[in-house]
Amino acid sequence: MKRLFRGGTIVSGKEMRPLDLLVEDEKILQLGQDLEDTEAQVVDVSGKLIFPGFIDGHTHMDLEVSGTVTADGFDTGTKAELAGGTTCLIDFATQNKGETLAYALERWHQKADGRSSCDYAFHLAISDWNRQVSQELSAVVKSGIRSFKLYMTYDAMVVDDESLYEILVRLKELGGIAGVHCENKGIIDARLLEVLRKKGHRQDTADYPGTRPDLAEAEAVSRLLKIARCVDTPVIVVHLSSREGYEEVKRARLAGQTVYVETCPQYLVMDESRYFLPDGEGRNYMCAPPLRKAADQEVLWQALSQGQIQTVATDHCSFTQKQKQAGAEDFAKTPCGMPGAQERPALLYHYGVNTGKLTEMQMCALLAENPAKLYRLYPRKGVIAPGSDADLVIWDPAAEYTLTKDRQQSAAGYCPMEGTRLKGRAREVYLRGRLAARDGEILLPYAGRYVVAEEGEILL
Repeated sequence: MKRLFRGGTIVSGKEMRPLDLLVEDEKILQLGQDLEDTEAQVVDVSGKLIFPGFIDGHTHMDLEVSGTVTADGFDTGTKAELAGGTTCLIDFATQNKGETLAYALERWHQKADGRSSCDYAFHLAISDWNRQVSQELSAVVKSGIRSFKLYMTYDAMVVDDESLYEILVRLKELGGIAGVHCENKGIIDARLLEVLRKKGHRQDTADYPGTRPDLAEAEAVSRLLKIARCVDTPVIVVHLSSREGYEEVKRARLAGQTVYVETCPQYLVMDESRYFLPDGEGRNYMCAPPLRKAADQEVLWQALSQGQIQTVATDHCSFTQKQKQAGAEDFAKTPCGMPGAQERPALLYHYGVNTGKLTEMQMCALLAENPAKLYRLYPRKGVIAPGSDADLVIWDPAAEYTLTKDRQQSAAGYCPMEGTRLKGRAREVYLRGRLAARDGEILLPYAGRYVVAEEGEILL
C-alpha cells in the first residue's frame, strides 16, 4: 500500500523542510515537492510537523526488582510508548547473578515477543562477570546486541572496578559500548545508615535525596570516566541528573575522551520538592538518581541546547502506588522508578521547544536521530529518508491537552504530572507505514517487531 503525506513539514536533526512524503508498504519511498502518485492514499498533514518515529533508549519493562515486578510489561509499556510517538524502544535484558547471557536474552524475548506494540531492541545488563561470560560476549555481539548496561550501585547488580575495567576492555575488542548507572554505592549505604541512626526510622521521603547526593553521582561518573580512559574507549553516562555529574563529563571531554550522555524528562521538569509532599506521596517520585534542584535543571537544559547531551530517554520503570507502599515504614524499601513513556515527547516539546530552549531539529536529534545512531539502528530508524522504515510521528504543534492518569496507557495507575496542561502532541503515529495510534489511542496493538543493531561505527 502507498500513502502520500501532503502539506507537512519534515523534521530532521539538521533542518525543517516543507516536503511531501511518499511511503510504500513499510518503507519510505520518496521525499519531494508536489509529489504525485495515482496509486497512493493521500493523507493531508497541512500545518503539522512530521518527525521520524521516536526511540526510547532506556526502559525497564517486566523487570523483577525490589521484591516485585514493574507495573508495565511489554504489553502496556509499549502501548504507552506508541501513544506518545515512540515507535522503537531499547529495553534492558538483565542477566541476574549465576545466569548466562544467552539465558537472559531468551527470557527477555519471552517477555517481549508477540506482546509489543512498538518495535523493540535490547541492551544487555551484565551483573555477573567471569571468564565464561567474557567468552559468551562474542556470540552475543554477533547476534546483534552491541550495547550493554553496567551498574555501580545496587547489591544485585553492582560490578566492582576491576570487573568494570575488564568488561570495557572486552567490549572494546568486540565493538560494543557500555551505558553505566553512575552512583557511589558506599556513600549511599552510609547515608542510609546515618538517617536510621539519627531518626530511628526512614519514613520521611524528604530524607531520600540526601542519601543519594549529587556528589555520589559525580564521584561515580568521574571514576567511570577514568577507568574508561585507561581502556581508551567511549562510554555512555545514562540518566545524568546533576550539575556536579555534568562537570565531570566536561572535564573528561576536555582531556580528549569521547563520552555520550543521556538525561531524562524527570530531571528537566521536576525537582526534589516532590519528596516533601505529605501523606507519603513523595514515594511516587522516588527514582534513582533522585530528582535534583532547579539549578541542576538549568544546567541540563543548557547542555541540551548546546548539543552536549546526546539523548533524552525515559528510564521508564513503573510501579503502582500500592507497590510503592512497600516503603511506607522505610523509604529505602520503595521500588524506585516512575512511569514516563507516553509523556516524554510532549514534555520535551512543551518545556523545550515552546520555551525556546530547544529547536524542533534538536528535539528530533535527541529523541530519534541520535539514539538511532548511538545504538546502531540508523538509518533504518531515526530518520525520514528513502529506504528507512516508515516510522512517522504526525505532530500537531497547536494541540492543547491535560496530562491525566485516565488517558495514559501505562498500568502504573498514576501520572507524575497529573493536571499539567501541555501544548503540542502526536496526532498520528505510523509504525512501519501503518497507522498505529491516534491522539493517544492505540489502533494497531502488538505489531512491534524485534530489531537488531548493525555492525559498524557509532555515527554520532
